[in-house]
Order: sequence, then C-alpha cells, then structure tokens
Amino acid sequence: MNDQERKDIKALLKKLIAETTAKVAEYEELCKPIAPDVSLGRLTRMDAINNKSVAEAALRTAKRKLGKLNHAKTNIDDPSFGICSACKGKINPKRILLMPESDRCVRCASR
Repeated sequence: MNDQERKDIKALLKKLIAETTAKVAEYEELCKPIAPDVSLGRLTRMDAINNKSVAEAALRTAKRKLGKLNHAKTNIDDPSFGICSACKGKINPKRILLMPESDRCVRCASR
C-alpha cells in the first residue's frame, strides 16, 4: 500500500468514525426506555417497543463498526495493515477504501 492510499484511507476513517459516532448517539437516544406514564394507546406502545428493539439492534451494529473503525485507525501505519487476517494475502486497496473496518480479503470474508 502506497502513501497516497494510506492518506486516503486515514481521511475516510476520520469521516466514517465521525458519522458512526453520530449514529451511535442517535440510536442511544432511540433506545431510551418508554416511560409507563406516557399516554400511548396499546398499539402505539407496541409499535414503540418494536421500534426500540430495531434501534437496539442497529446500536449494537453501529458500536461494533465503530470499534473496528477505531482499530483500523490505530493500526493503519502498522506494516500488517492491509493484510488479510485469515490467508495473510494482500487486501485489495479498493476493498479497504470501501470497507476500511474489514480485516479480511473478499475471498476470505465470503467464506
């Protein structure tokens, strides 16, 4: 991986970390408990509970992605960055630009 590719990936990581951090905050707000004293109809309350479950799943996914992005940001200058963790082959830089949190090449990720 050349210096320009690393620079592009660093800029992308910074942007994605900011976006994902904002999503985490948004999902955390949506996951707050629904107060029992709030005047909602039975069906509306059921919808709210369902929406909360969906938001909790999205929150878990966003937190997992944020962790991987921060890990990639920490290790981008490491010589092993861009090397597949499974087969030890080189990960295509285009894949890294598309999914910088990925630590596997396309072939290993699809298995």
